[in-house]
Parts: sequence; structure tokens; C-alpha cells
Amino acid sequence: MTEKRQNIVFKFGIVYGLLCIAFLGVIYRMVILQYVERDEWLKVAEKQKKTDITVKPNRGNIYASDGRLMASSIPTYYVYMDMRVPALHQGGDTLFLNKVDSVSRALSAFFQDRTPREYKNLLVKGFNENKPELKIYPKRITYSQLKDLKKLPLFNLGSYKSGLLTKEMFRRVKPFGSLATRTIGDIYADEEKGGKNGLELYFDKDLLGTPGISTRQKVANTYQETVQVEPVDGFDVVSTIDIDFQDLAEKALVDSLRSFDAESGYAVLMEVHSGEVKAIVNMQKNEDGTYTENRNGAVSDKVEPGSTFKVVSLMAVLDDGKAKITDTINTGNGLWKVANRIMRDHNANRGGYGNITLAEAIHASSNVGVSKTILKAYGNNPAEFVEKIYKMKINEYMDMEIPGTAKPTIKHPKKNPDTWSKTTLAWMSIGYETQIPPIYTLAFFNSIANDGVLIRPRFVKEIRKNGQVIKTFDTYVINPQICKPTTLRTVQETLLGVIEGKKGTAHNVKSNIVRIAGKTGTAQISKGKSGYKEGGKLYQVSFCGYFPADNPQYSCIVVIREPHNGYPSGGRMAGSVFKSIAENVMLKKSEFHPEDIQKDSTVRINLVPDVKSGYNEANSYVMNSMKIEYKDVKSEWVNTTKKDSLLQDSPLAISKGIIPDVSGMGAKDALYLFNSMGLKVRISGRGKVISQNRKPGSRAVKGDTVNLVFSD
Repeated sequence: MTEKRQNIVFKFGIVYGLLCIAFLGVIYRMVILQYVERDEWLKVAEKQKKTDITVKPNRGNIYASDGRLMASSIPTYYVYMDMRVPALHQGGDTLFLNKVDSVSRALSAFFQDRTPREYKNLLVKGFNENKPELKIYPKRITYSQLKDLKKLPLFNLGSYKSGLLTKEMFRRVKPFGSLATRTIGDIYADEEKGGKNGLELYFDKDLLGTPGISTRQKVANTYQETVQVEPVDGFDVVSTIDIDFQDLAEKALVDSLRSFDAESGYAVLMEVHSGEVKAIVNMQKNEDGTYTENRNGAVSDKVEPGSTFKVVSLMAVLDDGKAKITDTINTGNGLWKVANRIMRDHNANRGGYGNITLAEAIHASSNVGVSKTILKAYGNNPAEFVEKIYKMKINEYMDMEIPGTAKPTIKHPKKNPDTWSKTTLAWMSIGYETQIPPIYTLAFFNSIANDGVLIRPRFVKEIRKNGQVIKTFDTYVINPQICKPTTLRTVQETLLGVIEGKKGTAHNVKSNIVRIAGKTGTAQISKGKSGYKEGGKLYQVSFCGYFPADNPQYSCIVVIREPHNGYPSGGRMAGSVFKSIAENVMLKKSEFHPEDIQKDSTVRINLVPDVKSGYNEANSYVMNSMKIEYKDVKSEWVNTTKKDSLLQDSPLAISKGIIPDVSGMGAKDALYLFNSMGLKVRISGRGKVISQNRKPGSRAVKGDTVNLVFSD
């Protein structure tokens, strides 16, 4: 018994001794690490730690006046493979060799930019070179594409086994495409540079937000990132733009530009009392004959306004009491010599207007009539005329929310003696020898509709943070009274005569839907030193006014530059666009509702709407909300038809890489389907798709363009 006990004690002593030795070894190692190797290991640890990493905030959104999204940042991703991950090399490279063929075929079918063999060569080369970041696709992909990518062979095993890496980037998107695109603006490809133009640039600091700071450190062979300072996301900007009004204004202007083969055109719609710009279109012709917004010419182009400026001259001479609207002017045969130049009326080849009143001179847009009136009133003191214009404050710079806003140039005989001549006053009175951006002309006409109050056009309603309003933009008054009330009433009546008077130049603008008041403008375009005649005559036509004339709610200006088809006419060309905008705006604002119609047993009224084909979930939501009976076919995409008073859906098959039949769809759904296949889309018209140039069922080739024609 004693011997056994001694044996146990002996064994315990050995274990205890070994533990003591181990403990002393640990203590020794700790001392060495703490005092001998401390600096060396701190350097190693520092290499595994990266501090002050910038955490990008989310850029704020830009919204339309009704809250619909006009610009937002969405995440996109570059995709790579880390060929060093141990799983790919385990078992004699078994995993990689077993999967390389299947993943090559899958990538080829997914991206359609390389053959399976080319993908296999790329992957094998990267694997042999042990590349840490092998880019498997040169472009960014969307989040939905990334989700699908992770379902492919090899990648469905997860990043630790497949080596799949992603780098998140953000791309600025505009859900409504080209609508007001130049006003909303763009950002640089390098997002850190921020806004490039438009509201994106003007409100760049608000939209950008404040970056945060994080620390990244390698722990247990993986990197862990800890946010030290949270980023602050950018504010949201709510614009004044009305999507529906913007859409109809763009449609009306572009149709007219195409019809007259014009080089460029502008249309701006503004609320009379608030100054909110509800629509602004800036279209320039491209080499292929299409029209796009390349610059914000409505606010930046300094142009000679032409005959719309005659209203400024009229207001000045009436307000100073130097003429009456009933005064008679002898315009003769429409030709009048001023110093060494001949001024002519547009009907001079037909004998001119002879004796007309000042009101008729405005109605008929008589150059001779207006110039004779101004020279009679201010000929001995031209500075008085210019000072009167300055007093109206239409020449003052308007600091609008659009970078690049120009300032009018209205020269003064004393301040600009080198450019003032004996003919300047006569030609200035009819809109030449002045440089005024279209939006300033609109602001002047808006003041006539706004009881003489000149206000600054504005493009932003408010700035929000997490849905809470933190700043509002109020109406800014530039001049509380642009002229005497009696003068204002006379000018208002005169502008009605342009459309409704016997000698009016805009009879075609008269509408059965809304009463319009305004003024036409036709001006030759000067080519600088080459003058007005070099290379043939070029014209700018315009119409500026407001509606409804009896209770003005909106003002609008339409400018068409360098039309090549038809005789240049402000009333016929620009006025027709104005009329279309005015009528459609008032119809959009109409309070008419079908359910308010008094039922008549003898009349059958079909109140079932004409529903477009497309995304079934959206159609179902609308029809359920309106309590319309229909048969849900349980398909993601549907063809919708109307038979008598019933709506019928049928499944629409959508296959990846196959051109679908988008007949009957709206632009939103059709664009989504084709863009998701990597196809470009060119649209014509609005409403429903009635034809497409790519045959349904044919194979989609990335980068190709699909032409869609929509019914009006």
C-alpha cells in the first residue's frame, strides 16, 4: 500500500514539476515579449492595422415637387476573384479544377462578353499566377446581378471557398430618364468630385454629407472593420419640378423641333405667384438628328429676345406718360430709315400697315410702329429709356439655383459709349442689341400676370433630412411694383389682343380650353462679326405669356432657334408649343372626375381605364385600389387587353437574352426590360408601345439599340 502511495506521489511530482517548468516558460516568454521583443511585435501589429479609413456617406436624393424620385445613388459592384484562398488549392487543386469548366460556361452565359474558352483561359492564368484580385468582369454590375452571380457554380459555395470578392461603388441614376436632366444635373464619374452641373452642383455640399472614419485590423486571419466616427448622409433636395408637366412640355417642344428641323429650343413653365419652375426643357440637336439636353440654355444663353422685348418698351413709354395706347402711328409702307439703316416690318412686301394705333403695333408686332414711338419719346435722351428699364429691375442678376445662370446685358449710352450708335435706341426698342436669357424674359412676363410683382424663378422647394424639413425656399421679390397699376392693366389688355385682336400675330394660339395672353417674338440671329446675313439668315422664334388670362396661374416661354423648315413665325412655331403646354396643363389640373357624372339610364358610360401591359404587381395594385374586376393570371409580366368593359390579362413570357414583345407597355416597363438585357433604347412619342424594330423572340445582343414607337 505504501509503495503504491509513493508511486502516485512520484507521478504527481513529475506532473507538478512539468507544469511549473511550463509556467516558468510562459512567464519567461511574457517577459521577453514585453521587454525584449516589444517594439518589433508592435511594428508587426501596426502593419495589420489601418486607421483613418474614410467611410463614404450616402449622397442625398433629389425629388420632384410631389415626392417622386428624380435622382438617387444606387450601389453597384466590381467583381473579382482571390485566387489565393486555401479552399481552391486543397486536395491538389481539386476544387478549382473540378469547377473551372462549369464556372467558365456560366460566366460566358451570364455576362455574354467572352466565350467559355476565353473565360477558362482567364481563370486558369489568374490561378497559376496566384492573383489576389482577378477582375472577372470589366464593368460594374447591379445588386440584383450580384445576387444572381452568387448562384453560379463555384460562387454558390461562398466567398471563403470560391474567392469571390466585390468592391461596392455608387452610381447616380435618374428614374425618369431625360426629364429635366440638365436642371437636375450630373455628378462626376469619380463621386468624390461631387456635382458637375445643375442642382447636383449647386447643392453639392448639402447632398454630399459628411464622411466617417473607420479602423480595419487583421484578426484571426480575417479583416475586421470598426467605425470610429459614423458618416452623416447627405440631405435630400425637393425640387419644384412637376414630372407630369415636365413630360408634356418636353413632348410638345421636341415634336415641334423635329417638325421644323430646328437646332435647339427651350420651354419653361412657372407658377405665377410662387415663382416655382414646374417644367424646364433645354433641347439641342445632335448629329444623328435626335434631341437631348446638353446644356441649360434657358438660363445661360444670352440672346437677343426680339419682339417679346417690345412689351418692355410699351410698358416704359406708357408708365412715363410719354404715349397712350390709343396714339396713332404712321408706319407707311413698312420701311423706315433710321440714320444709315432701314427698319422694316414683316409685311413690308405687302405695303405695310399704314396708320395704326400703338395697341395695334404690339398686336401686329410692327417694328416701325414701336421704334417710332420710342424714338419720339426718348430720342433726345436715350439714357432715360435705359434707366427706366433698369428701374424695372429686369436687368438685375437673379441668383437662381442653376450654376451658370447668365446676367442680361442692356447697354447704356453713357456707360457703354463705344457700342452705342445712332441706331441703337431704335433697334433696342424691338429686342435687338440686348442680350437676355430666356428665363429673364419669362420673369418679366410673369410680373405682368402677377399684378406687377417681379419675382425670381426658383427650382427648389425645400431641403430635408430623414423626411424632416430643415430649410424652405420662399418666394423672393425683386421688384414689388414693376409699373403703375393703370399701366399694368393696359399692358394686360394689349397682350390679349395679340391672340384675340384683328391684327394679332398669334391667332393660332387661341384656345377653346384656356384663355391665353402673350407676345410673339421673331428675331434674326447674329453671327458675331459675320453679322446677320453671312451664310444665310438664321432666326429665333418665341412666344411668352401666361394663362388663364383672366386669373393667371402659370407663365411660360417657348423659344425655337434656327428652324430650317417653314417660314419663321413666333406664333405658328413657338406659339403652337405654348398652346399645347397650356391646354395640357389645365386639363391635368382639371377637377373633373368620372364618378361625378350624373347617371343617365339611356347612356352607357365605360369607366374602365385603358390599362397598359407590363409588370403584373403594379397593374394589380392599381386595379385593386380602383376596385376593378379582373382575372389575375399569376404571372410576373402580363399582356392586358380591354374587351367591352372588362380587363383581361394573359401571361407574357420573359426569357433571359430573348427580345420580348413589349406591345401595349408603357415606357417605364419597356425600358426596364430592355435595359436589364444590356440594350439601349430610343423612344418616339408617348403612351403605349405600338411598334419595335427588334423582332420578339430573337436573341438580344448587348449594346444594340431598340427603337420603340409609342402611340400619342
